[in-house]
Amino acid sequence: MKVDIRPAKEDELEPLHSLVISNDEWMKFNGPYFPYSHPTLEQFENSSFQRLLAGSDLQLITVDDIPVGTVSCYWECEETRWLEAGVVIYDAQYWGKGIAALTLPLWVSYLFETKEIERVGLTTWSGNPRMMSLALKLGFQQEARLRKVRYYNGEYYDSVKYGVLRSEWSERN
Repeated sequence: MKVDIRPAKEDELEPLHSLVISNDEWMKFNGPYFPYSHPTLEQFENSSFQRLLAGSDLQLITVDDIPVGTVSCYWECEETRWLEAGVVIYDAQYWGKGIAALTLPLWVSYLFETKEIERVGLTTWSGNPRMMSLALKLGFQQEARLRKVRYYNGEYYDSVKYGVLRSEWSERN
């Protein structure tokens, strides 16, 4: 199994759109408390697909060159260089195989190499214990836990924030 990250190719529009909309299971872990609706093909082409082609803030996760997910980043506050990263495996048949554990380090290294930042953050919620565990395994430190601020399916969950500094990342990798 060869796992990698890369920008999208022009001919991948329809298969990638299908990947994102064909399985709703991933949404149960990726901030399900935020409103979300599947993009139309045109909406996907004009937004996420353009970002995937550029590859600077959104790239594909591939297994044997088959797209299965994405890694992403966004500015929490660009003026202060506060960057957050994320990972989504859309196809549930690839969960539990260590794919995020292989690709998130590639992405974090890419971010430190290409952006003028001293820290990469990762925010998840207590309803996603696999992501919480992965963050710690990769050397992120839990920096904050906002208790019971995420309400989903009749229950309150914590928002959990992790971060790793450039110096810490360099030591480990």
